[in-house]
Amino acid sequence: MPARFKDLCLDAGDHQALADWWCAALGYVRRADERPRPLDWPVPIEDPAGQGPLIWIIPVPEPKSVKNRMHLDVFGDKAELLSLGATLVRARDEEIDWDILVDPRGQRVLRLRPAAMTAGVSQPFSPRAQARSLAIRRRYQGQPGAQSDVV
Repeated sequence: MPARFKDLCLDAGDHQALADWWCAALGYVRRADERPRPLDWPVPIEDPAGQGPLIWIIPVPEPKSVKNRMHLDVFGDKAELLSLGATLVRARDEEIDWDILVDPRGQRVLRLRPAAMTAGVSQPFSPRAQARSLAIRRRYQGQPGAQSDVV
């Protein structure tokens, strides 16, 4: 039986603050438990509409030290995410069709434009971005664990 996706877990030094940030950024809420959760326990946040995945913000003692190999793609207003405390790393340009941001704790977030989405299907990237993506896939195809220096 193949594995199935269950939840998304994000590690954080200040997991309470990061849970609040992601709730504000995504319109999520802290999941209601029958009993109050101790403050040092992981914080589950959920989409009140029931459409998005459950996200756990997990407390960890160590700071982030290297680039993540996974990130979140979100649709949203760049100015709003920045006002909530995200940092712009790279703006959309002729090579990439998205903005690269990091949340207040350094987790990478790609902000996609809502116009790039129609009926739940991503629209093609620019020809230059498509060519770059194809070149990257070919370069690392068949190399499990290969590291990419591409943003």
